[in-house]
Amino acid sequence: MTKQPGQTVPIHPLVSPWGRFGLYSFFIDAPEPAIVDTGVASSPADGMASELQKLGRRIEDVRWILLTHGHIDHIGGAHALWEMTGRRAKVVISEKDAHMLRARRGHVEEYRNGRARYLGDPDGEATQTATARHAISGELEPDVLVTGGETLELGGGVTMSVHSIPGHTAGSVAYVVDGQASVFVGDAVQVCGAANGFPGYADPTAYRRSLEHLRDEVEPRHLYVGHPYRGADGVPLGVELDRDQARTALDESLEMEARIDAVTRHDRPQQTDSVYSPFARAAEELGYDRDPRLEPAPFFTTLHGYAERNGHTHA
Repeated sequence: MTKQPGQTVPIHPLVSPWGRFGLYSFFIDAPEPAIVDTGVASSPADGMASELQKLGRRIEDVRWILLTHGHIDHIGGAHALWEMTGRRAKVVISEKDAHMLRARRGHVEEYRNGRARYLGDPDGEATQTATARHAISGELEPDVLVTGGETLELGGGVTMSVHSIPGHTAGSVAYVVDGQASVFVGDAVQVCGAANGFPGYADPTAYRRSLEHLRDEVEPRHLYVGHPYRGADGVPLGVELDRDQARTALDESLEMEARIDAVTRHDRPQQTDSVYSPFARAAEELGYDRDPRLEPAPFFTTLHGYAERNGHTHA
């Protein structure tokens, strides 16, 4: 297959269950086939292989493994998938998130340096260690490190551009199928959050800039996200968004960020007996009433990012 002008490269979602979450990967049916994100350790064998078989495709023929960021539910199946391709697929990840692909310990350190200080769980580190051991199929050295600005050649004239979109993680990237503006962003467009009902991102300033870059410069005609995030009305938007839906998701993500920003600018964190401590006032003003302790605890990850940016620390 050689891509002709105006020809669209087929894209297929691949879903894998994991606890409360539906983990979505995407198959790009190019001459050198690619899979974007890999779910957890069991996802390639339990979900991807059979779904590709239904499409008349073989997992052994995948030649690119494109990782949008380093979180467990996106890189956990990478080693297993790489093995199933006969170790022929090239594994691509951002330079800034590569440590989480190289070593399970990176996920434990991320937990310790962020939300752990608010959760107060004495067994938290042990739980994170066990989760990483179970959900990550193996530690892996990537073939290609990206920082944004690169072009990947998927054969037959199919190319993909890489865009740096930090915020959710420091190394979040978008992959864009050139010529059709199909954009894969992983978890970089949070809208109003997924299963936990709150958007999760580590760096609020970078997150806003990345959303603006996607909306104003990339301008997706098709937007593919890692989970069915909820809109302002609480209804899941789905994971395959057309141009208008993508614009809505980006606008609502920016609006939600602005709301959180406005609340946190005048709210100094204070220790209380609330499960939302030290951000109880922020939770009240934002109307957030779900359990903030459920992993991956985006409420605490996000509010911690604002506290750091605003120079507020908590003992």
